[in-house]
Amino acid sequence: MKAPKVIFFDVNESLLDLGNMKKSIATILEGKEELLPLWFTTMLQYSSVTTLSQQYTNFDEIGAAALQMVAANNNVSLSSEKAKEAMKSFSSLPPHREVVEALNTLRSAGYKMVALSNSSSDGLATQLKNAGLTDLFDEIISVEQVGKFKPDSSVYLWASKKMDAQPEDCMMIAAHGWDVAGAMWAGWQAAFIARPGQQLYTLAPKPQINEPNLLLIAEKLVGLK
Repeated sequence: MKAPKVIFFDVNESLLDLGNMKKSIATILEGKEELLPLWFTTMLQYSSVTTLSQQYTNFDEIGAAALQMVAANNNVSLSSEKAKEAMKSFSSLPPHREVVEALNTLRSAGYKMVALSNSSSDGLATQLKNAGLTDLFDEIISVEQVGKFKPDSSVYLWASKKMDAQPEDCMMIAAHGWDVAGAMWAGWQAAFIARPGQQLYTLAPKPQINEPNLLLIAEKLVGLK
């Protein structure tokens, strides 16, 4: 394993903690907090459907639509207006407790760091600002600029080209098995943040690093410098 020249970070769940969304989603879904993972999975599913169909819709709009779908399947009446209102809590997520220290560690080591998210450009900027992470990145990139969602291979290839780097010199750090798999199939290196409830896709290549939090990943990457 060699040190990457550019490190790309997924944002939602990887850097930012979705735990605080449970209250707002539970309120919308009549107290059913257990539906949050299903909603997030449905949102990801339909972002992929959108890309496969060669369409593009704002991630927040897909999230609101997915919320209505989950509500309908669980006998909860939910208007599009209320679903869109619930999505506003998506913009004020706190970072996981080790994230700031880990990002500062990598930045001090001289790594070029890029946030790469399926969130819209405006939504991503707001998320990172509210989490106090904006200044820790060299670039902040939304897939909105290319009109496709991760894990489409073209997104990773576009992002590496945008950063003037070869795919093999890029690393994706994410807490999602699908994101890690997509990056590696596009020729990138990858590091998996094995947060609770997250698993690697067993049919994909194994990532170069697999640790339970971002700080442990950062320490390994600093060791490569």
